[in-house]
Amino acid sequence: MMRWFDSGVNLTNSKLFRDVDAVLRRASEAGVEKMLVIGTNVAESRTAVQLCEQYPQQLLATVGVHPHDAAAAAPDFIEQLAILAQHPSVVAIGECGLDFNRNYSPQPTQLRVFEAQLALAAELCLPVYLHERDAQPEQCELLARYQSAIPKMLAHCFTGGKKELAPYLELGCYIGITGWLCDERRGKELQEAVLDIPLNRLLLETDAPFLAPRHVRPRIKQNEPCYLPAIGEFLAQLRQQEVSQIAAQTWQNSVSFFAK
Repeated sequence: MMRWFDSGVNLTNSKLFRDVDAVLRRASEAGVEKMLVIGTNVAESRTAVQLCEQYPQQLLATVGVHPHDAAAAAPDFIEQLAILAQHPSVVAIGECGLDFNRNYSPQPTQLRVFEAQLALAAELCLPVYLHERDAQPEQCELLARYQSAIPKMLAHCFTGGKKELAPYLELGCYIGITGWLCDERRGKELQEAVLDIPLNRLLLETDAPFLAPRHVRPRIKQNEPCYLPAIGEFLAQLRQQEVSQIAAQTWQNSVSFFAK
């Protein structure tokens, strides 16, 4: 069986957290052997680390503050993240970045909280796990400032087209692809852009429980890591590559990116 690495799952989300054992069992049965649990604030980052302690063979984690949560971050959030980042299962700082689409946190606050996490990643020599929506110029400006000090950067859940892809590739970012790719309503630009992603910088993720691949029948009610192979198969068809090659390369890319 092919091995798959889900490079982004919101396992602390209540829809998955309430049945973690079953979620991980279904993932394993589908060949998804490794999963990265995303931290989106200090409390959820702490829970992500605890999950890694329960399932050390299957899980790794990020610790960070999502831009939606930036306004609620405690004054000492960087100190708390720095402590969590010492855990051997923590392999990146994030999910962090900018979201000027919804602006759940004021933009100046987002910028301050994001830059503080970039500085922490640079200090700890850890990769950054990035979120961005409608804020690419500001995001890339900050990334360029810290580029030389941060070992690796991942544009998590990339949903743009060729125009949006180019600046991230120029910065040396890895690109995370989700079930958005399989969406017949809004995935067309991404379907074109994935042809331009170098195979050695491509990662696959479900972002479960969100963004279920819409081409799967019967329709998926709730996304889980077990559906990652369906995204990989769709991607392989678009790129005219063997599924086994996509599985092997994205596995290796993930292992390399998250090596600590």
